Amino acid sequence: MPSLQRHSNHNTIGESEIAALSKARSQTLAQALTQLAKGNALAQHREAEREARLASALTRFHAAAPTTARPLGGMKVLMISDVYFPRVNGVSTSIASFRGALERLGHSVTLICPDYPVGQVDEPGVLRIPSRRVPGDPEDRMMRYRDLLALAPNLADEAFDLIHVHTPFTAHYAGVALGRRLGLPVVATYHTLFEEYIHHYIRWLPRRWLRFAARRLSVHQCQQLDALVAPSRAMQQALTHYGVTTPIKVIATGLALEAFCQPQDQHDFHAHYDLPKDARLLLYVGRAAFEKNIDFLIDMLPKVLDKHPTTRLIITGEGPAHETLVKRAQDIGVADAVLFLGYLDRNGPLQAAYRAADVFVFASRTETQGLVLLEAMALGTPVVSTAMMGTLDVLKEGEGCLIAEDTHDDFAAKVNHLLSDEALRQQLAERAQTYAASWHEDAKSAELVSLYRQLVTERLVMARK
Repeated sequence: MPSLQRHSNHNTIGESEIAALSKARSQTLAQALTQLAKGNALAQHREAEREARLASALTRFHAAAPTTARPLGGMKVLMISDVYFPRVNGVSTSIASFRGALERLGHSVTLICPDYPVGQVDEPGVLRIPSRRVPGDPEDRMMRYRDLLALAPNLADEAFDLIHVHTPFTAHYAGVALGRRLGLPVVATYHTLFEEYIHHYIRWLPRRWLRFAARRLSVHQCQQLDALVAPSRAMQQALTHYGVTTPIKVIATGLALEAFCQPQDQHDFHAHYDLPKDARLLLYVGRAAFEKNIDFLIDMLPKVLDKHPTTRLIITGEGPAHETLVKRAQDIGVADAVLFLGYLDRNGPLQAAYRAADVFVFASRTETQGLVLLEAMALGTPVVSTAMMGTLDVLKEGEGCLIAEDTHDDFAAKVNHLLSDEALRQQLAERAQTYAASWHEDAKSAELVSLYRQLVTERLVMARK
């Protein structure tokens, strides 16, 4: 019988190799058990973190609950959103507007939204869910789907009438799931035309592919809902064109005229920002985002400076396009005439900017509504703007504004006309305030309540069949 040691010429294994294999197997098993233990510990740690987050959320929920008692004859509405203040954008503004107006009209609104590490203010009826940062996006936060669903028993105790979703991310999927669990109708406001936005942020894929994907996702999500709210007719038409068959109601966000117009800032705006006393001010308010078309305003500025050399373009707001816009102003030689102020507080400083401006300028091609246009007009600042998408519903030529074509020449010509004609500017300023008053948020909220009641009635009828 061949020896075990004669393995060099035979397919046999020596004793030393058997021992080595046995040792290796023991080490591998030990490593596997160690990894398993680590995995179990990590899983337990994550579960403990989730339970702690849930406990924190429930504590906040119970703290908010006393403010959400059902008003006599009123409705109880649960709103869910992936964004809210201190994140400044049109969705946050819209939610705040409708919440305030609905409560004044005798209804109760509870809002579920992410918590933010900096700048947030606790509000009655607002439940902040522990959240994590969004990779590549320093402004936004992401709630956890499971944390939202874990609130279902507590939400059931509150006996809400319906759920209103405001964003298509975690809030949408959790809102739909909670609606099914609680037997509530779910309505969503389609705030953003994503096919016109997404290519600015995913640049490595063809725009045609992104547009197709955005449309298909929108249709899929919209079909899961009982009803949709579109802020403008243009948005309603876009969704219908996609193939959405869910009923769509056009309800624009209203303006809190009294609350917005009241704050006063005692500082002289020109002196506070070291602007020449004779400077003519053009103002843009909004996110510094690529889709806002702010580079258009910078590019047309030289044509205004040719006629009015003391003009300054004031850009408020922050966002991903900031550095690109700064470079653009430098590249075309107007850096000294463009001032970036970042976000301004809405309790005085922002109103001061509107009041100091000679003309409010706006050129977004993808706006779902354009609330800043109404804010400017409410404070008596005449507007020069293009009219596309949602701004088509807001703007009426001569009613506080001049509508410009989507060209640098025509836009600059309209701005120059206003800066040169003080009588026209004053006339438009007066008409602007009258026109903005017709967009009061109480009237728009009454339209929303009518939709809410219709959905609740339909759900009750279906339940009885």
